[in-house]
Amino acid sequence: MPFVHALRLECVAFAYPGGHDSALRDITLEIPMGSVIGIIGPSGAGKTTLIDLILGLLSPTSGRILVDSQELQANVRGWQRRIGYAPQDAYLADDSVRRNIAFGLPDNEINGLAIQRAVDAARLGPVLNGLADGLDTMIGERGVRLSGGQRQRVALARALYHDPEVLVLDEATSALDTEAEAYILEAVRCLRHGRTIIIIAHRLSTVRECDQLFLLCEGRLMAAGDYETVAAHRDRLAAGSSA
Repeated sequence: MPFVHALRLECVAFAYPGGHDSALRDITLEIPMGSVIGIIGPSGAGKTTLIDLILGLLSPTSGRILVDSQELQANVRGWQRRIGYAPQDAYLADDSVRRNIAFGLPDNEINGLAIQRAVDAARLGPVLNGLADGLDTMIGERGVRLSGGQRQRVALARALYHDPEVLVLDEATSALDTEAEAYILEAVRCLRHGRTIIIIAHRLSTVRECDQLFLLCEGRLMAAGDYETVAAHRDRLAAGSSA
């Protein structure tokens, strides 16, 4: 599936089976290829549903999603092969850092150059330098031997292992302290060139440097534009989430 111009949602709505209300209503927005986009809103605003639609995990109840001029649902697998995804709470196996980055691949299929590229891009090097066995360090169940910021950098490296054209960070920094979040966002800034990045967040500060922001509230797109434009609607964010 070619992705040269933009991902576009046209009048998209979605309702979960058995739900009384639509999770999303009449969403129209465009994400240009190569841009950095922030999607914000309080809990329950519809951010997770929107990103699941963009990832091709859900299909719109009405409206359509286009990758350039092709409907996403016509080639979901082709679209998903372009995407790297880093969630808020990525599953980390009781295994080595290396195997967690190349998650699901047997040892004989792990590409050392791809591992190193992902480590560099995720700024994981300083973490590895502090581990006794570097990439071969066993991190424990769910990465218990790492800090939250370190776990998130491993998750980011995993998302980057296949060198995706589209990177989605789904609340990937929301559980981190300010210093750890800044480290992740600095890595993201260095990934901008030639890559489309979508950041889902509660806090406006997380998406301050995005090219464009979309504010969701109660399943609707309430504001779109640069940081100053959307910050004027900060009262729509839940108390404490608009820092």
